[in-house]
Amino acid sequence: MIEIHSKLPAQGVTIFSIMTAMAQRLNALNLSQGFPDFPAPPDLLQALSQATLDGYNQYAAGDGLLSLREQVTQLFLNRDQLQLDPVTEITITPGATIGLFSAIQAIVHAGDEVIIFDPSYESYAPSIQLVGAKPIHIALNAPDFSVDWNQVKSAITDKTRMVIVNTPHNPTGAIWSKQDWLNLIELIQDKNIVVLSDEVYEHLIYDGEKHYSALSFPELRERSFVVGSFGKTFHVTGWKTGYCVAAPELMKVFRQIYQFANFCGVTPVQMALANYMQQHPEHISGLSSFYQQKRDLFNSGIADSKFSLIPSKGTFFQNVDYSNIRPDLNDVEMCKFLAEEHKIVAIPVSVFYKQAPENLRLIRFCFAKKEETLVQACKILNQV
Repeated sequence: MIEIHSKLPAQGVTIFSIMTAMAQRLNALNLSQGFPDFPAPPDLLQALSQATLDGYNQYAAGDGLLSLREQVTQLFLNRDQLQLDPVTEITITPGATIGLFSAIQAIVHAGDEVIIFDPSYESYAPSIQLVGAKPIHIALNAPDFSVDWNQVKSAITDKTRMVIVNTPHNPTGAIWSKQDWLNLIELIQDKNIVVLSDEVYEHLIYDGEKHYSALSFPELRERSFVVGSFGKTFHVTGWKTGYCVAAPELMKVFRQIYQFANFCGVTPVQMALANYMQQHPEHISGLSSFYQQKRDLFNSGIADSKFSLIPSKGTFFQNVDYSNIRPDLNDVEMCKFLAEEHKIVAIPVSVFYKQAPENLRLIRFCFAKKEETLVQACKILNQV
């Protein structure tokens, strides 16, 4: 009998799979997993079809189609006045998660420590553990989910190799201010620490706020990876296409890992995105208002319910507090209660923590949905 020893023995099925399966079993309204229920732009779909018909069906360059990398350089130039080299500083990846994974594998070694802020995206800690390093979890301050910088200062040691930042933040919708970045710079500028900045919701910022990328700070330019997602930006999460940006020396070691994790992204998808981005720059410029309308529709729709909330500043997620309804239930139990008794599915925020606060009574809804879906959701939640 062969012996099998898991490298991630505590890792079970993700909460997203569990809640989606529950939604299907109960025929419940699914606002748990982060994907739109409305179609992608017609011109983008046409561009994909045309790319396949035009013969772009074989391997792309391992670093990604140059035309798409050039569109990424244009994004950073327009927003941050930052000039990137598409050849040496940008790699197109099949989704953001493998970009995050490859950056961690490239820089972090056994015995190192990596600071992550809880609640945090579920792939961070396992990717760190797989190299024999230790994730150092720092809980953000509820209810605004701000960073306790004194705690960060105390957590940094000679073993700290990386800090992972996520802004706009999943699952809370919080965003990092310029001062947050300056605080981080002050703590790490004289240390051998790399920043991995997960910016997949970079274009989904509300109420006139501004997105600050790690690369927009000269002090972080040579020590930061930035990971982004075309899937989130163009309503095509199933296309699994993202990117990683870093200075040439960092990108060199990133590509050394990435080439063996996944040789290249999907060719016609990259061609379609490049062509669409070139022809429709208004898509990205209109994203904030597009999603803010959906956020506001959802939030105003449950304003008279027993739920309470602080409006999300970014992403397409909204957390709601159910303390006035069933404080006796933890958030996992509350999500099951809503699914079974009211036929609506959310995500418990506690699953994004290593150790969640005992009094946490927050659940996450995705508002990247059609208007009729959001209206139906509000109708249900007002009856809870």
